Amino acid sequence: MRVAVVVPVSPFESEEILVRSAEHLKSLEYDNFEVKILYVIDRAGKNDRRKETVEKLGIEVLLRDGRRGKRAGAINDALNYLEKFKPDYIAIFDVDSRPERNFITECVRALEGCEDCYIASSKRYINNGINLVSETVEAEYYLLNFLLEKSSFKQFNGMIGVLRAEWLMKERLHEWATAEDADYATRMHAKGCKAALVKTTRIYEQAPLTWTDLYNQRKRWYHGGLQLWRYRKIMRNAHWKVRVSWYMALTLTFVPVLYIPLLILAPIFLLYHYRKISKIRVTIGLMAHAVLLQIASISALISFIRGRDVEWGAMERVVD
Repeated sequence: MRVAVVVPVSPFESEEILVRSAEHLKSLEYDNFEVKILYVIDRAGKNDRRKETVEKLGIEVLLRDGRRGKRAGAINDALNYLEKFKPDYIAIFDVDSRPERNFITECVRALEGCEDCYIASSKRYINNGINLVSETVEAEYYLLNFLLEKSSFKQFNGMIGVLRAEWLMKERLHEWATAEDADYATRMHAKGCKAALVKTTRIYEQAPLTWTDLYNQRKRWYHGGLQLWRYRKIMRNAHWKVRVSWYMALTLTFVPVLYIPLLILAPIFLLYHYRKISKIRVTIGLMAHAVLLQIASISALISFIRGRDVEWGAMERVVD
């Protein structure tokens, strides 16, 4: 069995972050799979030495001049590069992804047991909860994990997980899509495909560390969500439970201020989950978070109506 691991890298990611990422992915369990790890790096300038640094770790690198299609373009270029390798499965990670050692083997096992599943992944957890912003997102993720488990429309952010290579090679990603992950998930669910939530493994990632980074991230997500309305006709072919979950994701998430009154219960849940009095302060973060999301959703709607794209920028990270 052949498994390819693809990591798209923007010009903003540091050399040190890439080294940490590569070392972690090399340490995963791969059983008897034939594995190819590929980093797709968008060149940051003439003095960019990240390609050489990653190659010294024994990992293949596809270097791109320019950012055509951003992340979607990088993954599509990776698919072209991997055609001769002919992988059965393709795992996609970001540079801050820290999957548990059994992540790929467990996800492959899930796909082997589900012929209709196009992707397998796990719940997400934050590993850089060092300030109010990242702690707030950490708390948010516990709610998102609960909703992910209950929803019939399962969309794993960034398509972080293991995908069936044949279908990904055929469908490709739309490079015009602001949220290529949600776009691909919608198209696959409309075809009757499923997403497998694997409960025997986990994946950790970094949350934004500043309110500005969080705002920019969520504005991009909201903009991508607005683009998904073009699929409302083909979604009629999906199971009714999937349609309901899809419409809820595209509507209820745009009015987060409606849920602010519920935050009166937040201190109780925070104390129950973390068993730390200090974590109650995250309630303030959750209130600010709801307001920030509302502003981001309105801003994304205005940009969408005006036909403006949402820019991708650098995000502050912790070297782990």
